[in-house]
Amino acid sequence: MSDRRTTPNNGRVAAARLKGHVEAAKFVEGEARQIMLPVVDLLRAPDGRRDRQLLAGQAVSLLEERDGWAYVESALDGYVGYVPEASLGALREATHVVSARATHIYTQADMKSAERASLSMGSRLRVLREQEGFAKVPEGFVPLVHLRGLEPENDPVSVAERLLGTPYLWGGNSAFGIDCSGLVQAGCAACGIVCDGDSDLQEAALGEALPADAPLRRGDLMFWKGHIAWVVDSETLLHANAHHMAVVYEPIAAAIRRIEEQGDGPVSARKRLKERR
Repeated sequence: MSDRRTTPNNGRVAAARLKGHVEAAKFVEGEARQIMLPVVDLLRAPDGRRDRQLLAGQAVSLLEERDGWAYVESALDGYVGYVPEASLGALREATHVVSARATHIYTQADMKSAERASLSMGSRLRVLREQEGFAKVPEGFVPLVHLRGLEPENDPVSVAERLLGTPYLWGGNSAFGIDCSGLVQAGCAACGIVCDGDSDLQEAALGEALPADAPLRRGDLMFWKGHIAWVVDSETLLHANAHHMAVVYEPIAAAIRRIEEQGDGPVSARKRLKERR
């Protein structure tokens, strides 16, 4: 049975590549678009519940527009859902990504000028030129120190650590609110590691299983039913969780005990990401 989260098919339209595999009234190639707002909720249905979030500059494939809603597939992880039609624009070739926890778009190349918007880490931008320590983008000016080129970073945990203290938000993917799987995806995406959007999908696809007695090291992942955490070192986790309602460090032993005592069961997997060359 296909997973609705990653199967671009709403019954009316489906991605052309699925023809012969799913039933739909129409099969379409999809049109390249990008997110034009700082953060957009990716909804399960029009006016429905948030499943994930998409950030400024992220690419999507537009499959259908109907009654003010766009049915899209995220290029980052293949997650599908609905966003407002008005949140989409023509796809621009990105040159930079926000590497700081968050930044602002200013009206001028001046930190004292008015801000037009706030952007989260992971937002993608097309820089037109550099000017007095700022990057000129179509919407205004962004501090260069908050950006990096598109080359991948090396340590996904260090990326995730920039979000320490970020408020917990179920389905969140930004510096303004994030959940456990969003925090893992943020670290992976910055390092060029393919990563699904939800913790169960991540447990199934990320890395290689470790024996229960294998020593943990930085960058390993620990899973529970419905939860995932980064291993910072042999004694410490970093995770977004509803107990603290924030991204926090927590001792591994204490987290295992707390999670089991609150009724969410034991650790379901310990995994190690594959070495990258």
